[in-house]
Amino acid sequence: MGRWIPGARARLGEAAIELYAERGFEQTMVSEIAERAGVTARTFFRHYTDKREVLFAGWSSLQEATADALETAPADASAMELVRLALDATAQIVASDPARARTRQAIIAATPELHERELIKFDTLAKALADNLHHRGFDPTEAELAARTGLAIYRTAFDRWAETDGDSTLTEAIDAVAERHRRLTLESPHRPPGDQAV
Repeated sequence: MGRWIPGARARLGEAAIELYAERGFEQTMVSEIAERAGVTARTFFRHYTDKREVLFAGWSSLQEATADALETAPADASAMELVRLALDATAQIVASDPARARTRQAIIAATPELHERELIKFDTLAKALADNLHHRGFDPTEAELAARTGLAIYRTAFDRWAETDGDSTLTEAIDAVAERHRRLTLESPHRPPGDQAV
């Protein structure tokens, strides 16, 4: 029988991240993760369905955090204001351990299989956020547009933040990208040199 050791899930998660960073995701075996964590492979599968899921185990917490943020938001908040509250809640969780977040992202970026899985997770999060906005009374199209725009801002900000070494917080990175997006929506359409409006 596998050894059921308190804290095994956390140790397995740390061991997996370390090994993926050292050897690569595809080169790391479940048995090696379990060995480094001091448990058996059977114990690993009690906590995670597969070695990919170690990297995405926190998504349910993100969905709960975004839902909670909207639950306590002002009733007159706009769709994008609500999305921003959801993004801030996400940022607080993701950036609570900056080194781990950056290492995790590097592992995902280096592995097409993981990158595809992350895109699916983001799509699920976008749909859940859009549904929440719709339930608050927003038009379905407006709700989906706001949710997907917000997550595009978040992903762009996260990528920029992950490339830095503590120069700014994730929330500050989101602020900067959101402001860039705001300016883009206010700018006049770009016209090539010599192109005159009729």
